[in-house]
Amino acid sequence: MGSDPQYAKYPNLSLAQDIFTLTNPSSTQSLRQTSLQKLQNAISEHKMAPLYRYLAHPADGILNASGEGTARKTAVPASRKPNGAASMVARRRSSGTFNFPWDDALYEKLKAENEEELETFQKEEEDAEEKAGETEVQAAKGKRAEFWARVGDKEKALASYEAVFEKTGILGTKIDLVLAIIRIGIFFGDRLGVKKNVDRAKSLVESGGDWDRRNRLKAYQGLHLLTTRSYTLAAPLLLDSLSTFTSYELCSYSSLVVYSVLAGSVSLKRVDFKTKVVDAPEIRAILGDGEEKLSALSGAAAAGPGAGDEEMKDASSATPKQASTAVNLTALGSSTAPQEAEAPVDFTPLAGLKRSLYDGNYQSFFLALAAVEENFLSQDRYLYEHKGWFVREMRLRGYQQLLQSYRVVGLGSMAHDFGVSVDFLDRDLAKFIAADRIPCTIDRVNKIIETNRPDDKNKQYADVVKQGDGLITKLQKYGQAVRLRGSERG
Repeated sequence: MGSDPQYAKYPNLSLAQDIFTLTNPSSTQSLRQTSLQKLQNAISEHKMAPLYRYLAHPADGILNASGEGTARKTAVPASRKPNGAASMVARRRSSGTFNFPWDDALYEKLKAENEEELETFQKEEEDAEEKAGETEVQAAKGKRAEFWARVGDKEKALASYEAVFEKTGILGTKIDLVLAIIRIGIFFGDRLGVKKNVDRAKSLVESGGDWDRRNRLKAYQGLHLLTTRSYTLAAPLLLDSLSTFTSYELCSYSSLVVYSVLAGSVSLKRVDFKTKVVDAPEIRAILGDGEEKLSALSGAAAAGPGAGDEEMKDASSATPKQASTAVNLTALGSSTAPQEAEAPVDFTPLAGLKRSLYDGNYQSFFLALAAVEENFLSQDRYLYEHKGWFVREMRLRGYQQLLQSYRVVGLGSMAHDFGVSVDFLDRDLAKFIAADRIPCTIDRVNKIIETNRPDDKNKQYADVVKQGDGLITKLQKYGQAVRLRGSERG
């Protein structure tokens, strides 16, 4: 299995979600106050002077819109904010809704406590160099790196982790260091840095990483791809992580369930969607009703393709369930199980979206999609930026799923099935038709939709010809290269 993960405690990524919530116009006032209180408590408890300045400084704090404090300053435009600030806050922020309070006395107090702690680390490093070996010196430097990650100083944390990495020879520790660097990038919204270090971690894992770190990296990759809107690549990684998830420093298990279902819903083909999302035991145990949960826990969900095809309940009339917390059954009794209880999550909209899409109950599907947008897409920092795209792609998926079964569909009948007006359906379909996303035409005179199914045989023939031309071109280039090398030898 390998050694237990190191450097996994900081930074606390839930604080990044709280920072996002403070600037999110979709968040309720009570939720903002809760996030503000949690953030202020964390800054005081962990002595996070650098993060406090980064967020609330009157001149350049990313959360200070009006220039609070002793000096009045003009608000700093998003383009001039510190690097990554745009990814930490909601981009469509309503102006003048929030200011993070700045306290000079508190900042100076936290800064002084940071300096005292750094002096302790410096003394520990010097003692280790004089009286102990290289292992103890590396341990002392690792504490300094974790300190910078804890207090929220991005640049110094990265530099410290890199310094420890350069002097470390153990592969497992190197992987843990790179994963810590990735989390710092995620915290501050540095996607380029995250991508670079995800690739770096993949190389290290492929060179001999243990099973646990391979699985942890899978969740890191999936989350990174989710933030870059690569849902097709993210879905298999996130879904595979459900049964082996231990990366609680990255996100909660409840969040992983949400990300997995959403990524699978928008990207997987119907057959894969059935096996990997609808019938997946880990998802049925959380999103299913009482019988589904029982069958998932007992293993009945994996009995065959017909398992779990119970009659679907209308999402619009279903009684809302009490919010519950997702539990990773594979982690029970494990030393890597989370120590803190997760906040309750109401999965009812997500369950309705999954079931209504697969069962073809399109009116319920649209209602569930609206509820998912309100409760999940608009509230999560990783999903918020892509919510418009996700809703549009899910509408397209619903239209495609219905139209592929018919040659001709009545415009009014289809509008009724989706619970929308004929005018809305006409306008919405027209956008997808113009972009060649749906092969059909709308006849408003006869009030019908005609699908234009592609000729598969002609398409296959054209693909073969195209690929053959490409192969011939490559062979010709190869032949020329061989002749040139032969003449050189002559």
